[in-house]
Amino acid sequence: MKKISFRNDILPLKDKLYRLALRITCDTAEAEDIVQDTLVRVWDKRDEWDLLQSVEAFCLTICKNLSLDRREKKEAQHVMLDENLHNRPDASTPYDRLAAREGLGLLRDLLEELPQVQQDIVQLREIEGKSYKEIAAILNLSEEQVKVYLFRARQRIKRKYTEIQEYGL
Repeated sequence: MKKISFRNDILPLKDKLYRLALRITCDTAEAEDIVQDTLVRVWDKRDEWDLLQSVEAFCLTICKNLSLDRREKKEAQHVMLDENLHNRPDASTPYDRLAAREGLGLLRDLLEELPQVQQDIVQLREIEGKSYKEIAAILNLSEEQVKVYLFRARQRIKRKYTEIQEYGL
């Protein structure tokens, strides 16, 4: 088994931890604090690193739990999908910018309608690019549950998106 190094194995995860904390708390300063707290807690558990199957799943689980705890305390809402969060070039015409902004807003609204566990799974799978196994470890679910929740979330978003596009609701 590989010896785990804080500098080489854990510190590079800080951006993923930040994105997860930001997604849950909707507060950049709070997300930064959560990442620091996560790294401290992981460091405090350094004696147990050799027993871990996935140090990344361990770190993300700690970050998720800290984020949820802080969100409950502050009663914060989910991070809003916003073009300011993504570094992408502007659309070429005002119409394209408007269409992109409306599409992003619609996607945000549809994601917010999902149950919390489905939101977390969509975040981890579609945005963070995690495998089913990693998501299952992070959320304490079976891989089959993750697949079912993700399928249901995708189906619900697709169905509602189609309704809105066809009927303009």
